[in-house]
Amino acid sequence: QVQLAGSGGGLVQPGGSLRLSCTAFGTIFEVVTMGWYRQAPGKQREVVATISGGGTTNYADSVKGRFTISRDNANGMVYLQMNNVKPEDTAVYFCNGLIKADWGNPPRSYWGQGTQVTVSS
Repeated sequence: QVQLAGSGGGLVQPGGSLRLSCTAFGTIFEVVTMGWYRQAPGKQREVVATISGGGTTNYADSVKGRFTISRDNANGMVYLQMNNVKPEDTAVYFCNGLIKADWGNPPRSYWGQGTQVTVSS
């Protein structure tokens, strides 16, 4: 069974920084892609950033130049460094992993439980 556990959210002032972490654990054959998504009140969940196994990254236009996604393949972890945060970054942030639990089956999408990020003075 694969699980993801995200952490690191909290209250931060505009212009400040925050680092989110996510660990994938359980029976894992291969972590294909990992990413961060967010959902603000009354809005749909949206992608923030993704990173492939080879390190290719993609970012939402709204966070380019401010957020950085990285991963530690050896330990099944993904991070989101959030700099120069803005009030509109306030949301619940979810980590996601496209993971193969065994060699014989295609990868499946797994979600962490979500961590609240609030940007406010």
